Amino acid sequence: MLDILYQDDALIAVNKPAGLAVHRSKMVGNAEEFLIDQLREQVGGIVYLAHRLDRATSGVLLIARSSEIAATLGEQFMGRDVHKQYLAVVRGWPEPEEGLIDYALPGSRDTGPRRDARTRFQRLATVEVPIELGRYPQQRYALVLAEPETGRFRQIRKHMAHIHHPIIGDCQHGRGDHNRLYKQYFSCHRMLLHAWRLSFSHPVSGAPMRIDAPLDTAYQALLDRFSWTLPAG
Repeated sequence: MLDILYQDDALIAVNKPAGLAVHRSKMVGNAEEFLIDQLREQVGGIVYLAHRLDRATSGVLLIARSSEIAATLGEQFMGRDVHKQYLAVVRGWPEPEEGLIDYALPGSRDTGPRRDARTRFQRLATVEVPIELGRYPQQRYALVLAEPETGRFRQIRKHMAHIHHPIIGDCQHGRGDHNRLYKQYFSCHRMLLHAWRLSFSHPVSGAPMRIDAPLDTAYQALLDRFSWTLPAG
């Protein structure tokens, strides 16, 4: 059963699990299960994606109950009227502690034209673990709040890698040695990127909406282990 965070006659918000593909596409390869199919069976009736999350990413995903609602929500996303907040665990300690990554990105094909892409980030917490890797006897990691102002393909993942603080568990843009460290020492086998909070206007009433998605067990266990807490409010 999918964890439904909010539901009414117009839309559904789901806490997407890490590793579950949203829908069929060339990008997801050999996936056999898809969130959109599971949700149709769970709620009964046709549903429509309002936006997407990478297969490896968890968190808030908006689903519309009609194509008209999907279009209305899509306009909010395209118009950058939706405020998105993600939580990421990255290698190293980003300096400065907050900033704006303004770096154009291509689409799903790296050879495609680059388009403007901006992500704000804020370092929330840090840790240094006494595990030797390469030439360093200790490893530094940080919990980061990422707020994408644009919606490019794998934007946060590519932007964090661009500033040399890749997300842990990212197989395409991250560091394999650090990914393996998290599997071996912390039993963490997922990419540590989570769509934590989504703020938007209700597509029918226009009322302000804010939907938060709790972390899964593996992600929360890391926060507990590192004595990290999430910001309130």
